[in-house]
Amino acid sequence: MAKRKTDPEEKKQKLTSQIMKALTDNIGKAFNYKQVTELIGLKSKKDREAVQDTLFELAANKLITEGNAGKFSVGSTNGESSHQEGIVDMTRSGAAYIILDSKKDNDDPDIFVSQNNLHTALHGDRVKVLIYARKRGRQPEGEVVEVLERKRERFVGTVQIVRDIAFLVCDPKQTGGHDIYIPSDGLCGAKDGQKAVAKITSWPAKSKNPIGEIVEVLGNAGENQTEMHAILAEYDLPYGYPEDVALLAEKIEPGITPSEIAKRLDMRDVVTFTIDPTDAKDFDDALSIRRLPNKNWEVGVHIADVTHYVTPGTPIDEEGYKRATSVYLVDRVVPMLPERLSNFLCSLRQDEEKLTCSVIFEMDDEANIKSSRIARTVIKSNRRFTYDEAQAIIETGEGDFKEEVLQLDSLAKKLRKRRFDEGAISFERVEVRFNIDEQGKPTGVYFKESKDANHLVEEFMLAANRKVAQFIGADELNTTGRKRTPKTFVYRVHDVPNEEKYSKFAQFVARFGYEANPQKGEEINNAVNRILAQVKGKGEQELVETLAIRTMAKAKYTTHNIGHYGLAFDYYTHFTSPIRRYPDMMVHRLLFSYLDGGRSANVEKYEEMCEHCSDQEIMAAEAERSSIKYKQVEFLMDKIGEEFDATISGVTEWGVYAEIIENKCEGMISMRDLTDDSYYFDEDNYCVRGQNTGRKFQLGDPIRIRIAAANLEKKQLDYVPADMPVTDRERQTARSKENKIARAAEEVSRRKQKANGIPPKKVLKNAAKKKHGKNGKKRR
Repeated sequence: MAKRKTDPEEKKQKLTSQIMKALTDNIGKAFNYKQVTELIGLKSKKDREAVQDTLFELAANKLITEGNAGKFSVGSTNGESSHQEGIVDMTRSGAAYIILDSKKDNDDPDIFVSQNNLHTALHGDRVKVLIYARKRGRQPEGEVVEVLERKRERFVGTVQIVRDIAFLVCDPKQTGGHDIYIPSDGLCGAKDGQKAVAKITSWPAKSKNPIGEIVEVLGNAGENQTEMHAILAEYDLPYGYPEDVALLAEKIEPGITPSEIAKRLDMRDVVTFTIDPTDAKDFDDALSIRRLPNKNWEVGVHIADVTHYVTPGTPIDEEGYKRATSVYLVDRVVPMLPERLSNFLCSLRQDEEKLTCSVIFEMDDEANIKSSRIARTVIKSNRRFTYDEAQAIIETGEGDFKEEVLQLDSLAKKLRKRRFDEGAISFERVEVRFNIDEQGKPTGVYFKESKDANHLVEEFMLAANRKVAQFIGADELNTTGRKRTPKTFVYRVHDVPNEEKYSKFAQFVARFGYEANPQKGEEINNAVNRILAQVKGKGEQELVETLAIRTMAKAKYTTHNIGHYGLAFDYYTHFTSPIRRYPDMMVHRLLFSYLDGGRSANVEKYEEMCEHCSDQEIMAAEAERSSIKYKQVEFLMDKIGEEFDATISGVTEWGVYAEIIENKCEGMISMRDLTDDSYYFDEDNYCVRGQNTGRKFQLGDPIRIRIAAANLEKKQLDYVPADMPVTDRERQTARSKENKIARAAEEVSRRKQKANGIPPKKVLKNAAKKKHGKNGKKRR
């Protein structure tokens, strides 16, 4: 007998009954639509939409109550307040979204707050927000009623002085478009047009602008040193090292005494070497290898013993924790630790004895790990290889320590294959690098790609990090045979992909003919790897890789282990870079404290430290991206009007983003510059489409662009399609460029005249006036 079809009305009634039962079973509790969907055992996006519509309908009929942040309930919700706390996420328009604290547990939606209703709240501030009654189908809105904690005290911008009235003009993301008024006695010598750092001293209740004072003048806008310091200041990162802390580091002795060596495993006679970038000075990891009598291989992963020299509570340690990471800008490194430590005492330099912390593996020829141990060691590096030198040995089979390098490469390839077979995701991104001249100007672009030498080092570092995390997380210290709670530790975790984001990704790549949804017996990570393998070498490769990364959660530090999804590891930490990452120092201290019989550390304290380190890591990464963007704009400054082949890398309601293929410089094509039609944003199809012509600009499509403008101050590139007529903006840019060239030529001429003793034109003109009079006739 055929199965009777369920009509829509019957299906709706059933869903309503399920929802009402779920809410009445949880009287006094409030849930958002996603939580209600889970409560009734549904999963799909279509189900969630149906649940959301039904909830709004029930609330409109007063059968249930709609509370704050889109939560629904039956009966009392235990006095749930209309006020909640959260963090301000400012947009460039001056409006903001408040990311509620409760989002961590309940996936609550962000609260939109208009610029007027932010009052004096700024980006990153912790605030109390009043949430308005929500309108159906609308983003929840609210108003900031109190600033609980300021995110930052210092603001970077450009000084503007007009008729003796001074303001510091900052990026709208920092101050929401509110320039800081600087009284004349607070300028600290800053001149019009200079970059400076200010602090806000007051913000009167009815005043649009805060009042502040300049605390540091960075220099003239456009100068490389000034701009790099401005980027660091924008992200509240240091650009120098405190002199008193650096002096303390200078007094530290190497301490490699016979008594210290006696406490350690002596591996100075084992062949050991480092493999690092050409310009590196902080060598914090080395590899050793030797054949054992049983024909297995002993591979040592040796890491600089930084915590031997940096003890908790000292000024060096406190400064290191505050920074949490070294910062890598396009033309410099701002180290986490003083140079004496990072480049000398702790750096595993060739032919120097060094104190290390090591993970030592015994492996067979197939890279199966037979045993491992963790120990304090002393080593002596026999050779400092660059990646290029190690790669040459791998490719040619010739060079110093070729047997050792080739054997490590062979083992690393097997470790790598096994890791991907077990579900690790293979993201291989090309990194943009610049050739920089002595003045810091970019003269060329090149791309950094990972090769076998990079993979060799990476695989053994991953193995060491994994082993250390497993040693503590799986409680391998426990010899009692009784199960117990693992001790407090620092993990590097990576959560599973966001379901909705991955669903959208799958829909998009289907347009290229790829099936991203997991097949029978396949996990999402395997599906991602399958897609990444299929797009390799194709025009859409970078686009698909970028979108795949965006579906992923962000890795972070925490004491609560959930595993590392991207690496397919149940346990993972950061142990191998203590010179440049403070979490690695935390791991070293905890690890060896437990090896020495120490008690479990305070989990709340270490979780707070993990959050700080994760935040600093994000700031450092954003600063690095900002410095790259600045150099990209600077590199294209003299190429305005030129045409390039590009790929559409993003589409939004305000325009289209395109990335030039030959140099990876991304710019925006504004909607207003698409002059051949009236265009609209077609979000479902990832494109911008013309209403009359049907012409579309779709994500991933090739496009020929023309550079229309380059704004260094905003780090912004403006493109137009090459087949579009010249825009008003291009004409304005051309006039500005001509005027600049004319002024420069005039300045050169003036300097030449001065050098040759020729009076300036103004002096000659004044002399002529005196001689001939204003009307040009000779005086009598």
